[in-house]
Amino acid sequence: MQGWLGGAYLWVLSAHVIFVIFWIAGLFALGRYLVYQRETAPGSEAEALWGRRTGVLRRMILNPSMFLVWGLGLALALNLGLAGQGWLHAKILIVLLLSGWHGWAVATSKTLGRGERPYSDKRLRILNEAPAFAVILVVILVIVRPF
Repeated sequence: MQGWLGGAYLWVLSAHVIFVIFWIAGLFALGRYLVYQRETAPGSEAEALWGRRTGVLRRMILNPSMFLVWGLGLALALNLGLAGQGWLHAKILIVLLLSGWHGWAVATSKTLGRGERPYSDKRLRILNEAPAFAVILVVILVIVRPF
């Protein structure tokens, strides 16, 4: 399936998978960071430490990986062709929702850093599972291609 990427197709696909792994690992960590940050006392040194950890995670892993996933993924999608690829449309929708979760989690960390606690521990623990469900759906879509 070379398309316009030619001989670079497998390299682009490999890079895409690598950065998907980095991004998802970062999202799993970010979800846990939110739970830990929520458990700290507002204004405490521990809260500030979790805020700094989240910032480093965002700058070093999450944001670069997400942008590379999108760029490489769109190149692969255009190489494949979008017509008649229902599984690909569904995958793109899930990745778009996952990108929104990424933005929500970063914003929530900043909110927690200001000492606000808009979500309970239980709610954060439940929301922490969203990336896992997204990964399950995407893998099924890519491997099985049900439609």
